[in-house]
Amino acid sequence: MCSRIFHHKIIALTIMKNIVFHESNINISVDSSKVLVAHAWLRPYIQVYSMSAQVCVRLLPSARCLFDEPVHVKVAGLGSRQVVTLRAQATDERGIVFRSMAIYRADGDGEVDLHRDAALCGTYVGVEPMGLLWSMQPTTPHKYFHWSKAVRPHMVRFSVHDGVDVEEEECGRALAEAINERVLMGEGVTREVVSLEKCSAVLFTPPGEGPFPGVLDLCTFASEKRASLLANKGFVVLSVGLFYNKPSKMKHMELDYLEDALRLLQKHPKVGSNGLGVIGRSKAGDIALSLASFVPGVRAVVGINACSANIGAPLHYRGQRVLSSLSVDLNKIIPTSDGANIVKFGSGDPNSDENRSSLIPVENANAHFLLLTSEDDLNYDTRGYMESLADTLRRAGKNNVESVCYPRAGHLLEPPYGPYCHSCLHGFLRIVVKWGGEPRAHACAEVLAWRKVEEFFRSRLNCQHAETKAKL
Repeated sequence: MCSRIFHHKIIALTIMKNIVFHESNINISVDSSKVLVAHAWLRPYIQVYSMSAQVCVRLLPSARCLFDEPVHVKVAGLGSRQVVTLRAQATDERGIVFRSMAIYRADGDGEVDLHRDAALCGTYVGVEPMGLLWSMQPTTPHKYFHWSKAVRPHMVRFSVHDGVDVEEEECGRALAEAINERVLMGEGVTREVVSLEKCSAVLFTPPGEGPFPGVLDLCTFASEKRASLLANKGFVVLSVGLFYNKPSKMKHMELDYLEDALRLLQKHPKVGSNGLGVIGRSKAGDIALSLASFVPGVRAVVGINACSANIGAPLHYRGQRVLSSLSVDLNKIIPTSDGANIVKFGSGDPNSDENRSSLIPVENANAHFLLLTSEDDLNYDTRGYMESLADTLRRAGKNNVESVCYPRAGHLLEPPYGPYCHSCLHGFLRIVVKWGGEPRAHACAEVLAWRKVEEFFRSRLNCQHAETKAKL
């Protein structure tokens, strides 16, 4: 039955934070008590439907898929032109609940197809086949979706509810639901914890004999997600977290143990001899650039929203300081009304005289570079850093850099189809920061960037059996 029908044939709905509405289809007014009133446009669709056992949510091609694969959501068995609310819900490793919702109108056959039909309103609008996934929002403000362990699948519950239910707490019993199991390790991929001098790392190996391309996945804080998903695509990947101690306790960073990680990969019996790849985002991105600049054997580097200078702490290699740290002015951090901060303007200019000793000498590297940046990054001036890196390489007479800037995307570019993160606690500064980006554009950028990463590594680290991929 429809959610709530008040007197005078008006439907009142409580607004959920960040709900968006398709303005061309809905006549809406909002009063001071934040009650949404949907007028005559909904009246033809307000009918009473029984909780039919024939209603079903179908996840195609299967309810089980790899984390970075899309799923086709369809609902069947509804009434002709019935208005329903579709929801998605997931809980991360730390127990934070994430939710999304969208209102749809079934076609004449009582079906809703997210590949075809437009959401009338919700946490997104329009035709967005994966909108229920990327638009999920934390029920606790300023939280990032943590899913760092590859051995456990990410579970998402999809449900369909009769009528227009904006508030989760007040929605009726689901007409139907389905669980999407999103797996990080495909069939045949192996996971092994290995010991380095300073910390532990996790090695992911694809099925088959190889040889495969080898990739060192640097994470500012330990996470197995990107490494396991690359292993599904036919790469031997060693995932290393940079901070084996609390950032406040680390007086400097070292390249030596990361060099050991590279040598471990080189010696792996399944890794080919065509050089290694390195990937990193944010602080891990500038470490990836430094590794290629100081340590031999790196052939391909992906820097995702990386700084052109060493930032955070001085960098040491073989007992000597090789790079100072980029200056930071905390007085230039901008607080915002929602409790988050914009830190983009706190970092110094890498090309200024005082910061030249922090600039990464990428001109010394024998690697190819793929620089991926977000136009709306509120953590770094990553577009400026990208242009600076590209100019440095061109002045050195090198043609070994490819750069891509994604419009309206934020700092936290990740493998696709996870919840967009608007703001959360900064790992270094220990304050809540805004990451930038518009959710839909950011989600699109993640799909494109992830495809670009695979193509780049596959072309620069060519191995005979690199096309091997893990399936479910």
